[in-house]
Formats: sequence, C-alpha cells, structure tokens
Amino acid sequence: MFQNLGPLGIVGFVIVLAGIALIAYQNLLIAAGMAMILAGLGLVVKALITGVMQSFGMY
Repeated sequence: MFQNLGPLGIVGFVIVLAGIALIAYQNLLIAAGMAMILAGLGLVVKALITGVMQSFGMY
C-alpha cells in the first residue's frame, strides 16, 4: 500500500495518525469518532475514484 502513496502520501498518513493520537490523548471517545469519520471518508473517496475510472474504462 505504501509504495502507491509516495513520500508525500506517507507524510500525510503519519500526520493523520499523529493528529488522532493527539486527540486520543485528551479524549478517547472523540478520537474514535474522528477515526471512524476518516475511515468512512476514505471509503467514499475510493468508491468515487473507482466509479470514475470505470466510466472511462480504466478499471
């Protein structure tokens, strides 16, 4: 997975994890909610990209 992200994507992923860890340090329940929001957003973006690629016949 990480070879597809590139260096900038890996840095972004680390920053997201650090942000969730910082929130979890203060309140675990809010951090769990934020993690669920990010996971859901990632699934929606993946579905949108897959749909667009299928419409162009690339996938």
